[in-house]
Amino acid sequence: MRPYFYLIALLSTIVLWTSCRKDFEYAPSAGNLEFSRDTVFLDTIFSNIGSSTYSLKVYNPTRDDVLIPSIRLGQGQESDYRLNVDGMAGKEFTDVSLLAQDSLFIFVETTFDISNTNETSFLYTDAILFDSGSFLQEVQLVTLVKDAVFLFPGTLSDGTTETITVGLDADGREIKVEGFYLLDNQLNFSDEKPYVIYGYAAVPADRQLIIDSGVRVHFHKDSGIYVADGAAIQVNGALSEDPTLLENEVIFEGDRLEPEFSDTPGQWGTIWLGPGSNNNLIDYLTIKNATVGLLVEGDGVLQSTTLTLNNAQVHNSANINLWAKSASIISENTILGNAGSTSLYCNLGGRYTFAHATIANYWTEGFREGAALQIDNFSQVLSADLTEASFINCIVDGNMTLELFLNSNGTNAFNFSFKNCLVKFKDDNGQFAQNPLYDFENADIYEEVLLNPDPDFLNTGSNDFRIGELSAAKDTGDLEAALTVPFDIRGSNRTLDPDIGAYESITPD
Repeated sequence: MRPYFYLIALLSTIVLWTSCRKDFEYAPSAGNLEFSRDTVFLDTIFSNIGSSTYSLKVYNPTRDDVLIPSIRLGQGQESDYRLNVDGMAGKEFTDVSLLAQDSLFIFVETTFDISNTNETSFLYTDAILFDSGSFLQEVQLVTLVKDAVFLFPGTLSDGTTETITVGLDADGREIKVEGFYLLDNQLNFSDEKPYVIYGYAAVPADRQLIIDSGVRVHFHKDSGIYVADGAAIQVNGALSEDPTLLENEVIFEGDRLEPEFSDTPGQWGTIWLGPGSNNNLIDYLTIKNATVGLLVEGDGVLQSTTLTLNNAQVHNSANINLWAKSASIISENTILGNAGSTSLYCNLGGRYTFAHATIANYWTEGFREGAALQIDNFSQVLSADLTEASFINCIVDGNMTLELFLNSNGTNAFNFSFKNCLVKFKDDNGQFAQNPLYDFENADIYEEVLLNPDPDFLNTGSNDFRIGELSAAKDTGDLEAALTVPFDIRGSNRTLDPDIGAYESITPD
């Protein structure tokens, strides 16, 4: 029993010793803390829009438990940065303990009102200070804040947010979304500052929204532009000297500027051309990371062109890049890239002419059901004539075996044609062998079509659908059609041995 008694006594002594341990046993820090970084860059934000949360890890490399007398922001309570130290929010902290060879996290955020300066772009800085005097250590905080034109719905007298009507549901009830109508003095977007839109900015009837070259428009979650019946939008982008910078193109994207959001789909709503909106013109526009990039609803009459779309890129939409419903679209040099469902959906009939388009869907964010190109002339309750769906010198491709889906109700007109196009349609199981819509030997609807060759895209994952020297699309375009679109989307001449698609081939670096 004696050895057992001694063991119990020893354990009791250890427990009593550890339970009586007091804070005064922590040694004061001596300026020897280590940090995961010496500067925390919070990336770019817009004025009055909060940043993401960034982390800093603080290490105690010594064998002593230390007490940090103070952790604080250099500008104190006046700082526009916010800290969370070991689970506690604030801007100044005292007597923060840190065990030997242990670490703690500090989380940093900021919101800054750039109206406090005279700048349109302002580098806002501060520092996290650890201890003081000779033991003072600092970690710098840096973020770039941009001024912007903010457009948003108003608050009504009952406290609700202003809404607009965008159509009727199946029961004839109005469909409303949070939004507002642009005033006459808001109908010209210039490149002086970027624009940030909350809700749907609506173009009223008999008005036109004009967007100058070089404009950047950023949309908050569930936001977009709605062009009403009788209204129009004109996007006047231009070819850039440096195509990698897109300095003259117009860009529509989300309002989160941090790098981790640069390719996140579904950050905002759509550009919505409502029924009765005709003669819309878009040139050199890039749309990225929307839910539906462009939703184009025709009036069903097709006497006027709903949209003329040239030199545009739409990619990384969570659902569909370009969804046209009973619309009339004329398009040249268009790139409709990766999307969660379909790159181009010509839905419920209409009239469509695409020349030198690249329609390619290599979506890798999850399972995709839709083909890169889908065409039909009916829905669950409606049907309409497909007057024309003409594709010439176009690429239809993707990472599925069947990237073309044609669906006719057999009653309404279903007129379509492909000429000098590269089409991916690998019907390995022969399920469409007897379907006349996919009779690729029928020259009336498929003329000089290249079936399933390699387009030799440069980088499908980043929506870089330029083609290389080994592409089957090289030198195989129809010359007569190419002469009507003599330059590709980057300004390269295609009047001699034209390539199929929006790009002329290049030799990779």
